[in-house]
Amino acid sequence: MTTKATFAAGCFWSVELLFQRVAGITKTRVGYTNGTVENPTYRQVCSGKTGCAEAVELDYNPSEVSYNQLLDLFWSKHDPTTLNRQGNDVGSQYRSGIYYHNEEQKNEATASKEKEQKKHKSPITTEILPAGIFYPAEEEHQQYLEKGGQCASKNCTDKIRCYG
Repeated sequence: MTTKATFAAGCFWSVELLFQRVAGITKTRVGYTNGTVENPTYRQVCSGKTGCAEAVELDYNPSEVSYNQLLDLFWSKHDPTTLNRQGNDVGSQYRSGIYYHNEEQKNEATASKEKEQKKHKSPITTEILPAGIFYPAEEEHQQYLEKGGQCASKNCTDKIRCYG
């Protein structure tokens, strides 16, 4: 039995590859969530006018990997103190977010954020909200970095190189 989790931490290509490599994750897909436009396109989301976040929705087996382990990985992937920015990617679509699918995920995410805050001087800007409708991105964006030749094998530790 699998459970869903949804995270936003900047450009969805590298976030997806990070999670693809985790044992217990059975499926990943990149897309757009928690915005105001139905079925947005990549171009629309990049305009910053849809309110959508670039996100990764994944299915995982909780008997192999816990939600808390996924949260730890999420925090390690990005700087949660920068509002609407990760590296050179700037805009509300690159915001940091945890979109929960049930109350247990909400509670774990909130506790995790409080724990993570102790590691930072600046306030964490990560939003923790109910998962909205998830619109899968266009096919060319799915498993983009893997298609580009980067290793997506479980437990791979190769450096992730994001490019666009």
